[in-house]
Amino acid sequence: MEFIAPCHFGLEAVLKKEILDLGYEISSVEDGRVTFSGDGNALSRANVFLRTAERVLIKAGSFRAETFEELFQGTRNIAWEEYIPEDGKFWVAKAASIKSRLFSPSDIQSIMKKAMVERLKTVYHKEWFAESGASFPVRVFLLKDEVVVGLDTTGESLHKRGYRKLTAKAPIAENLAAGLIMLTPWHKDRILVDPFCGSGTFPIEAAMMAANMAPGANRSFLAEDWTHIVPRKDWYRAMDEAESMIDRTVKPDIQGYDIDDKMVAVSRENARLAGVEDMIHFQRRSVEQLSHPKKYGFLITNPPYGERLEDKKALPELYRVLGGRYQALDSWSMYVISAYEQAEQYIGRKADKNRKIYNGMMRTYYYQFMGPKPPKRKTDKPIG
Repeated sequence: MEFIAPCHFGLEAVLKKEILDLGYEISSVEDGRVTFSGDGNALSRANVFLRTAERVLIKAGSFRAETFEELFQGTRNIAWEEYIPEDGKFWVAKAASIKSRLFSPSDIQSIMKKAMVERLKTVYHKEWFAESGASFPVRVFLLKDEVVVGLDTTGESLHKRGYRKLTAKAPIAENLAAGLIMLTPWHKDRILVDPFCGSGTFPIEAAMMAANMAPGANRSFLAEDWTHIVPRKDWYRAMDEAESMIDRTVKPDIQGYDIDDKMVAVSRENARLAGVEDMIHFQRRSVEQLSHPKKYGFLITNPPYGERLEDKKALPELYRVLGGRYQALDSWSMYVISAYEQAEQYIGRKADKNRKIYNGMMRTYYYQFMGPKPPKRKTDKPIG
């Protein structure tokens, strides 16, 4: 089968590496999605193990359509009976169109649903479908009149790991936080501090990486009910593999600070639900109090952007303080995601790297301030 894994714009390279590390072949990398091939086991493993994907779709078909008639015929030509059983519940959950003649999502959705019904009527010799069985939501992308159709195997987006019951005012999605950490050289032996931790997403995702916890191990997926496509044993196998990989002995130095007592309590509860509460130290602390005695640490954070007008006035001082506290941290690296265009100006230093990343529809910048690499540890010489 061929699979499509959508992701945040700007994280395609990270997701590509994740898929290659799982052992699957990449077919293509496009803006906001990576296509790869594999079997039913690949489908279950991708859902359980991918940290940066939004979801995993089975690629049902692709064709060109400049008119609604071409869209109808192209959709009807897909072998839907190979995926959707007679009692299956099916609908076009989402349609996205860029630079295409067909651009109305609601029209695209209704025409494709009609075409699917027409196809399945001829196969199942029925005029009406009860749609009382398993769910088969369809997602469609149109780019320059090329239509790509996928069946959503995931259900609720993969960023919903199952641990974040409580959130901050402007939370960062778990899969975006994981991707941003993976864009840094941080690893579990290095210090990580988030001075604006909110509901704790950066520290929790880092702790899960340190302990090798699969992000999808504590949730369910739509395709678990698609036993005609993916045998149940493939899901059990993926979950068993995830369980066997966890390292509960790891003791990383991960810290999350927030000025709001309530957010510190929320972070602790989310960390407990994720099973990493013993790996993170959360504390009420303002950014003015940011300091650390150790060297070669990492600040990875999502400070306020000032979405509301009254908050905007406070931003120059907030970023100035952050820049000053960072300067005082000897040999540290800092990674800041922000939609605030003047972040570098007030931090007081130009970023060594700046990456454009879309947080939903919001364009943000990932400012990367690189500290020096720590000296290599002396190791025993090999014998012989």
